[in-house]
Amino acid sequence: MSFINYSSREINCKIVYYGPGLCGKTTNLQYIYNKTNPEAKGKMISLATETERTLFFDFLPLSLGEIRGFRTRFHLYTVPGQVFYDASRKLILKGVDGVVFCGDSQIERMEANIESLDNLRTNLAEQGYDLDKLPYVVQYNKRDLPNAAPMAELEETLNPTKVPQFEAVATKGNGVFDTLKAVAKLVLTELRKGS
Repeated sequence: MSFINYSSREINCKIVYYGPGLCGKTTNLQYIYNKTNPEAKGKMISLATETERTLFFDFLPLSLGEIRGFRTRFHLYTVPGQVFYDASRKLILKGVDGVVFCGDSQIERMEANIESLDNLRTNLAEQGYDLDKLPYVVQYNKRDLPNAAPMAELEETLNPTKVPQFEAVATKGNGVFDTLKAVAKLVLTELRKGS
């Protein structure tokens, strides 16, 4: 649901990083923010509480190319990972153009990944979206940990539709920009179809 600002000749696209608590959503955005040219980014807004590193969202506009003379600006959001923030999750998903599901590769976090992915599908469906029809990629974060589940197991459980997937270590930046570029490309492809 891109927003077109005719006066500034910008198309604004919303990408949401979704996943269980402490899986690396905020780390992804912080890495992107720190490595992005200062002229290409807006202000990052981070709201944290005692129980959750991201209470509401991190906000980061990035300028990436033009479509029919309009600059494309991406707004990146994270959702709170913990289930009791479900109302915030739903609010952040409103008007979404693309989704990154950030899974935690640790074996003991598999149940939390499944719960978060089910919650994503439910929250999107309540707003009339179908995850299988949205620009969507999966990132398996924390691949450097000794208790990381095998990729085949993660793929089978968290990516049955075989959308683009990326292994990542967000704290080191591994896979972070690959994930962002892939979802941005899918969003731009959808935009071009509609123009």
